[in-house]
Amino acid sequence: MDELAQWIEVFRLDLGAKLLIAILAGGAVGLERELRHKPAGLRTNILICLGSALLMDLSMRIAGPSGGDPGRIAAQVVTGIGFLGAGTILHTRGTITGLTSAATIWVVAAIGLTAGAGFLFEALAATITVMIVLEGMGYVERRWLDRPSTDTADGVPAGEWDGRRRRASDRPHQGDDA
Repeated sequence: MDELAQWIEVFRLDLGAKLLIAILAGGAVGLERELRHKPAGLRTNILICLGSALLMDLSMRIAGPSGGDPGRIAAQVVTGIGFLGAGTILHTRGTITGLTSAATIWVVAAIGLTAGAGFLFEALAATITVMIVLEGMGYVERRWLDRPSTDTADGVPAGEWDGRRRRASDRPHQGDDA
């Protein structure tokens, strides 16, 4: 048994397991978003989850021997992800889009931090819960709630596009050059 523990320590197999779970979790959520043609898709969610897991593992390893606070790097991840998520939110003519993408980015980072801390079962359970919410609530919204039609490619209301894929507000006014 000591030999197995040495292999795990030398090759950081624990980190490999954490990163694999982060890739699978971010990939599952990202695939759902990609299939719905949302701005933050497969690669984005995998990278966010993977980066969060790696930074959490690093934070725990740095803090471990010195008795430092492993939550300090995690707190900065949450702050940085907040800025990334804010960039996905758009306000166009009274319509706000991208809130679910922003929330998904935030929760995928939390799943990555969970995996990076070594709570692999919890990370997988959270991923399953997120998938149920995205799929289940998406179904409820499509089936029973009256939602305005949007252009699924970029979340902008369909009525704001002209035939040449320009927003109606971007069209030249009379007297302007086309």
